[in-house]
Amino acid sequence: MSAVTFNLDAEGIALITLPAAERSVQPFTAQLRGELQQAIERIASDPGIKGVIVALPAIRADEPPAELMALSVSGVSAVEARDFSRAWQRILRRMETSGKPFAAVMTGQVSGAVFEVALACHHRVLANDGAVSFPEVQLGLLPAGGGTQRLPRLIGVAQALPLLFNGNAVSAADAARLGIVHALAPSEGVVAAAREWLMNRAEAVQPWDKKGFCVPGGAGPLASFANETFMVGAAQLRKQIHETQPAPLAILSCVYEGTIAGFEAALAIEASYFGRLLSDPVARNLMRAAANRIRAQRLARRPTSVPRAPVRKIGVLGAGMMGAGIAHVAASAGLHVALIDVTQEAADKGKAYSEGLLARAVNAGAMSAAQASAILARIEPTPSYGRLEGCDVVIEAVFEDRPLKTRVIREAEAALSDAAVVASNTSTLPISGLAAATRRPGNFIGLHFFSPVDKMPLLEIIRGRETSDATLARALDFAALLTKTPIVVNDAPGFFTTRVFSAFIDEGACMLAEGIEPALIENAAKQAGMPVGPLAQFDEVSQELSWKIILQARADGLAERYRRSAAAPVIEMMIALSRRGRRHGGGFYEYPRDGGRKFLWPALREQFPVSRVQPSVAEAKARLLTIQALEAARCMEEGVIEHAEDADLGSILGIGFPRWTGGVASYIDTIGLQRFVAQCREFASKYGARYEPSAWLLERTASGQSFYPRAQAS
Repeated sequence: MSAVTFNLDAEGIALITLPAAERSVQPFTAQLRGELQQAIERIASDPGIKGVIVALPAIRADEPPAELMALSVSGVSAVEARDFSRAWQRILRRMETSGKPFAAVMTGQVSGAVFEVALACHHRVLANDGAVSFPEVQLGLLPAGGGTQRLPRLIGVAQALPLLFNGNAVSAADAARLGIVHALAPSEGVVAAAREWLMNRAEAVQPWDKKGFCVPGGAGPLASFANETFMVGAAQLRKQIHETQPAPLAILSCVYEGTIAGFEAALAIEASYFGRLLSDPVARNLMRAAANRIRAQRLARRPTSVPRAPVRKIGVLGAGMMGAGIAHVAASAGLHVALIDVTQEAADKGKAYSEGLLARAVNAGAMSAAQASAILARIEPTPSYGRLEGCDVVIEAVFEDRPLKTRVIREAEAALSDAAVVASNTSTLPISGLAAATRRPGNFIGLHFFSPVDKMPLLEIIRGRETSDATLARALDFAALLTKTPIVVNDAPGFFTTRVFSAFIDEGACMLAEGIEPALIENAAKQAGMPVGPLAQFDEVSQELSWKIILQARADGLAERYRRSAAAPVIEMMIALSRRGRRHGGGFYEYPRDGGRKFLWPALREQFPVSRVQPSVAEAKARLLTIQALEAARCMEEGVIEHAEDADLGSILGIGFPRWTGGVASYIDTIGLQRFVAQCREFASKYGARYEPSAWLLERTASGQSFYPRAQAS
């Protein structure tokens, strides 16, 4: 199938469309490049062609180009990746120096390689509701076709760098204001606007190819912005990313070096940096994580034999923070919600949570007052279980107390049809045990939301022993309605995310008990790429809740791996010291009442004496990542989670495992199983049996298995 279409009208204006309009993924293919090159050569050699309109498609900015992904997972070398970039650059360079004027027309969001085509055109027209972006940095890369050099030459280094650093979409209005595009037009008028330019004012020379060209605002070390942009900017980047992600620093260096060189030399500089990035495992991991997320959003785990059943109304049992959050996202997705609590006052308080969120959105201009009112009207706060009539899905979101959950689920069931799905938002209690108390265990499932529900993208769907395919399918359809990214796990105490998260915070407690400086523990976690340290996370969950979970596990006679024995003495001690967590006034940290910045509780060093000899930051980082990855491997061994993709997604989106790793399974594959197992054994000899690799993991190591196909893991 042709990737590029070519039409020539009677007035000598050619129209190139790439790729075909129905394509929705990044069209970064060898076929496209080859056909585009052929079209350019035809245009350059035909004296009858006066100008060219290039129609560019809107594409999904977060989808990694399949060809780059394939190159990365195949183990492409830096030289091969550089040459790939150079070939793409030559095609675009030939276009802008062909002597024929090219005008790009863009509708929707134009990003990545397609946006690079636009920048190589001499004139750009963008639809009023369109946008442009360079999302490559989010995939561990930089633009490969000259984007890091054309953009700063268009709008200046200081203006271009933020767009290259964050990868965010630039609206049509901002793109015009910055000078990225020359004209805006309604979607149906972009071609006419480009044609009018070609017929009347066309110029076939780029600004940087004109004699005497200077980068707007200057370039190099003597530019007015140089100190703040390059020197301070580099320091700030290192502070933000702790050098776990090489792309932002590579972009900074690429722009600095390229803008003080001639344009041809600048392209060579860009290609060299691109080669280093594409051959780096971080780019592979980030692209894989993006691809995994898109597959999950497309409901890859949905049973294909089950027809879709609509969800129009849901019930939420419990109007606390989690219940109120679930009600809010459901109503925002257009669903009607019966929000139930023991009293009308409690239920109203749950709805007030949405009122606050929506008021802020209206004040920020994110939605109209009418839209906010419509969302609120879909939430019905009530103490009556009778209002659950007609619900397709009911979600229990009360406290982590088995008798309480069982009681409210039974009361809700009495008001529901036989087809309704009943779910628990529990993060620890086994779903099969809760399902045993219901009349229809096949209709029961776990839906573990994360707090705050309106911001956290993950939904952990827990399948009980008797959960039917129809119930699983409906749960996944419900996740799609809420625009959540779902993973599917099997029933077990703590499921997947809670177990891996507990391993992280518990290790922080163990390190504290060993005499490691509290600040070292916290900073090592952040330098590894975790959003916050384990002690701060512990405070958010609360030592009190953790202690209740441990006591419940003991009372239920659960296996040792569920009892969190290594950290239990520290948790018990903090409880005895009345340091129960942030919501209880303080834990490992102090929380000033005036709203000031939290700080580590000074008495920690007295309660947990600091050793004279401290581990290196590198070892502390490795411990905190290794213990999480090892717990994830145990979950895969036990069948709690069946797919490495789900493990990776759950760890990144649910608990903040560093994105640069690709997730817990990708982290092990990146290190290599042999090295990972050796590290586990070393830590086991120093810090305890919790690091001991299982026989299952050792067998995988001996047989050379990885969690992803070997071409993707190497």
